[in-house]
Amino acid sequence: MIAVITGDIINSREDFDKGWLDMLKKVLRRYGKWPTSWEVYRGDSFQMSCSVAEALQAAIHIKATMRQVAKLDVRMAIGIGDVDLATRRITESNGSAFVRSGTAFDALKKHRLVISSPWDDFDEQFNLYFRLAAFAMDHWTVAQAALVKYLIEYPDRSQKVAARKFKISQSTISERLRSSGYTEVRLMLQRYKKIVITR
Repeated sequence: MIAVITGDIINSREDFDKGWLDMLKKVLRRYGKWPTSWEVYRGDSFQMSCSVAEALQAAIHIKATMRQVAKLDVRMAIGIGDVDLATRRITESNGSAFVRSGTAFDALKKHRLVISSPWDDFDEQFNLYFRLAAFAMDHWTVAQAALVKYLIEYPDRSQKVAARKFKISQSTISERLRSSGYTEVRLMLQRYKKIVITR
């Protein structure tokens, strides 16, 4: 089984600086090769595939990256399932993972992150977690998002190292992590990985 993430960038047409597109592509490259594993299409929509275990981290990584640009955000649907047809371009591939991702994305209204898998109890649990996490993630400041992105990319680095990187005090790093809900987001990631590994 694989995970497929379908998403689009919120408010992209209001932002005349397209630097966010390079930022998005740079993150997508960390999870696979273009165009087999990811593609950007229609200017501000994207689809990517990755392992089931890393799907939630990838989604949060993408969100933190886009939240670094004022007024931008991202809507995403994670679909978990099989691949029936794998082609050179991910947007031409098919299977239950693609169907679930696309159907869940089309149904998105108020919420900005949703998951659809073969396991109803799993979906119910994590879609509730996502709604709760949105109280923090949907309101990340540019500075908070930059710090979350950095720690996703370098999880073993200490707050002291992060403080040097961002040229701020360690106490400021600690406060940004607290106000961003990073500890809770990390616990959600750990819970996700623990459950999907046993499925």
